[in-house]
Amino acid sequence: MQDYRLDPLDERLIHALQINGRVRWTELAPVLGVDPATLSRRWEALREGGVAWVSGFFPQRYAGALVDISCIPQRVREVEERLIAIPAVHTIDRTSGARDILATVLTDTPRDVWELVTQRIGSLEGVRGTQSHLITSSISEASSWRIRALTAAEAARIPRPHPPRARAPRTLRPEVEGALQHALLEDGRAPVSRIARESGISEQRLADGIALMIAQGRLRLRTDVARTVTGWPIYAWYFMRVPARLVGQARAVLPQIPELRTAFVVASQYNLVTAAWLRELDDVVRFEAALESALPGARIMDRSVVFSMGKHMGRVLDPEGRATRGYVHPDGA
Repeated sequence: MQDYRLDPLDERLIHALQINGRVRWTELAPVLGVDPATLSRRWEALREGGVAWVSGFFPQRYAGALVDISCIPQRVREVEERLIAIPAVHTIDRTSGARDILATVLTDTPRDVWELVTQRIGSLEGVRGTQSHLITSSISEASSWRIRALTAAEAARIPRPHPPRARAPRTLRPEVEGALQHALLEDGRAPVSRIARESGISEQRLADGIALMIAQGRLRLRTDVARTVTGWPIYAWYFMRVPARLVGQARAVLPQIPELRTAFVVASQYNLVTAAWLRELDDVVRFEAALESALPGARIMDRSVVFSMGKHMGRVLDPEGRATRGYVHPDGA
């Protein structure tokens, strides 16, 4: 797997799905210059191999935190396996530096973060200590990152999600929203026909629900790809102290940096945490210099390189970053 690389068509297909995760193959074929059957076959191969996948993400009010976890060296893998089983733990990165594991957790309230970290994570056998960085706001999230295989003109031609029908309901019944969340969390391209069979809800109601939730910003589709098969195999986190007056500048500047994956404003001994995918290990220092140049007065206090990812947005990954071990549903299903 380490020697595998996406071919140009795979990259173009993934980039297109990063723009619109549920675009129809018939709509996409004229842009990529490949027939719909070939696109469908290519995507199924990528998805079945765990190389790329589309997930539904349902933004809502929640409390999130980045959690540094230090472990007894011989127990790191055991701790990771136990963390994987906790639905509120959405991502798990095995890292260098001051932390053995960097986890992202999402709960209903800040108090729930405290309870999760101190009572559940902190009590795991093999855990020596934890430190939480409570997320106060998000500047950039990984769903905005692009593999950059399409030209600007091609990207502009990718059809955007269709708006709701004029006659579609403007509110969703709880059972419709629940069925969509359950299905799309695991497979953002799940056919409406399949969701209808599993839920007993009509295809039209489900299709209307998807269109409405996307239009209202209550559903985002994110297309992820195994980092090891891209041209950006190095993954690094940076923990920064930024003068408060520069936080507004960070919101404007950081999303313009192509390598940036994630940027959070946090409440801890740091106030800004960012992550980037880079091409070479030497780029870790070069990117650090670029951050400090973009935000004069900012200081990078700590950094960690990710060795591998055990879980990403609820999806369990293998050592090469492939999604091959299933999805841990928040409802435990």
